[in-house]
Amino acid sequence: MVISRGVRVVSAEDIPLICEQAAREGVPVFTLSTAGRTDKDSFFEAVRRTLPLDPPLRSGSQVWDALSDSLWGGLDDLEASRVVIVWPDARLRRSTRGDAGIALDILRDVAETLADVRYTAGRPTQVAVYVALP
Repeated sequence: MVISRGVRVVSAEDIPLICEQAAREGVPVFTLSTAGRTDKDSFFEAVRRTLPLDPPLRSGSQVWDALSDSLWGGLDDLEASRVVIVWPDARLRRSTRGDAGIALDILRDVAETLADVRYTAGRPTQVAVYVALP
């Protein structure tokens, strides 16, 4: 499996292979766990526990724009050329809407903008997000 920028929907069986490949290549891997829940509270809590954030998100703060900015800043601060985020227990469906859809849109936007040299002072980061379908 090739690790590539953007959000990809994969089978749960692919997640260990993706993590192994990233580890072999020295790519940082962050695993979001929402215990199969796709609501806003679960996603924000998983992000706070797992991902680098700058500025940090206050507990109880659930503003999508703040999450996007904080995640962007945290991943940019890593100074890694590539990053992998896996969400193995998302339990999403292909037609995801609501909170889970917004979460995926934010992950997609962060991956796209961090890859753009115009927004990263010439130091882009390729962010690959893998979300497992049930």
